[in-house]
Amino acid sequence: MNKLNGMLDADLKGKVCLIRFDHNVVKKGSIKDTMRIDATIPTLLHIYKKGGLPVMMTHVGRPYDKKTGEITISEGDSVLAIVRYLENKLQLKGLVPDCHAEGKSGITDLSPLEPAIKELKQGRVDFVYLPNTRWFKGEEARDDSAIDLAKKLASFADVYVNDAFGSWQAHASTYGIVDFLPAYAGLLMQKEVDNLGSIFSPRRPLVAVVAGAKFDTKIGPLSSLIKIADHLVLGGVIYNAYLCHKYGLQIEGVASEDIEQAARFIADSGVDASKIVELPYIVENHGIEDRKEWKIHSVKDLKPGTKLGYVLDVAAQNFGEAALQKLFWEAGTIFVNAVMGYTALFPEGTQAMYGLIDKCSAATKLFGGGDTIQDFKEYLPGIFAKAMNDKTYYFFTGGGAILDAIQQGSAFGMKPVSALIKK
Repeated sequence: MNKLNGMLDADLKGKVCLIRFDHNVVKKGSIKDTMRIDATIPTLLHIYKKGGLPVMMTHVGRPYDKKTGEITISEGDSVLAIVRYLENKLQLKGLVPDCHAEGKSGITDLSPLEPAIKELKQGRVDFVYLPNTRWFKGEEARDDSAIDLAKKLASFADVYVNDAFGSWQAHASTYGIVDFLPAYAGLLMQKEVDNLGSIFSPRRPLVAVVAGAKFDTKIGPLSSLIKIADHLVLGGVIYNAYLCHKYGLQIEGVASEDIEQAARFIADSGVDASKIVELPYIVENHGIEDRKEWKIHSVKDLKPGTKLGYVLDVAAQNFGEAALQKLFWEAGTIFVNAVMGYTALFPEGTQAMYGLIDKCSAATKLFGGGDTIQDFKEYLPGIFAKAMNDKTYYFFTGGGAILDAIQQGSAFGMKPVSALIKK
């Protein structure tokens, strides 16, 4: 049986601990939601308790242009807002090494880390926080520059702790570095992996809800999820593409590629396709910029070939239907990685669904990070506040990470996680 090499077993006294977090919460230089940072504080405090010297790192945004290979360094993608938050929250003093890039190829000179870590060892600062990892040349690379960066980072530390469950891609700072340092899973990483077990070995029935803007980004996880779920609810463009395929509808903004993907998904799912729960009412809107000239349609009343404008939500009345309510109320586990509507314009479908799920008091309720949690907090703040202290709820810090784990068939199939398995 796979087991993570956890940090509780590590000797950290007097050692420089290089910790990879997923603190990717900065947009245009400001923090919108501190949830991901707060979730990692127990790991940081444990390192202090064990006498470790924390050197932290995270990625912020997407400064790397895959087409040009250029890395853009800007204040909007800086970690400074994170450092200021931690300083205020924990009453500590942090230091960001003054690393500079030459041109657009990213930071290659890591020598400023040495004096920064010296300040840490001598007690003049409480922690060091590296610049945005995606500013470093090699972080997202697939060549020797990734190995080179991993070696350089490792040379400044004694142990490595990965607490970045949400950063599931195999980059230099999440995966490559384990070849050069003793590596351990942080407390959040272990907690997230443990809770994933409720998806792979759920209390049944398992109701899964997934939405997205493109079918091709979700078809892998969906193909795996439909096998383990008892019921699958779709939303967003994914559901629109499904409706176009099954009922011959023409919905504005749904690409032919999405419809082809939906057709392939249904065909490959075979008998499991019967698990898809159809939401009978959809909301059509004149455009995507403004909420105007919108109307609710019953899918069964639409004839094949019907042309619709933008379908930007599933109607709230779906979740008042007796059959759908019964399906949710009888669930043993509910997994949600979904915002059902076009977020800014049509929140009603999502609000109604989250409200229904909250009434499923006997079910284990698992919500996958990102927009899903942010919208829950924004749309239903009172329910969300109570849910944060409700043991039947669990909020993952990374939505994409969960879908990757589902596609791999196990949390241990994720490369950064597999690298932390106790040998």
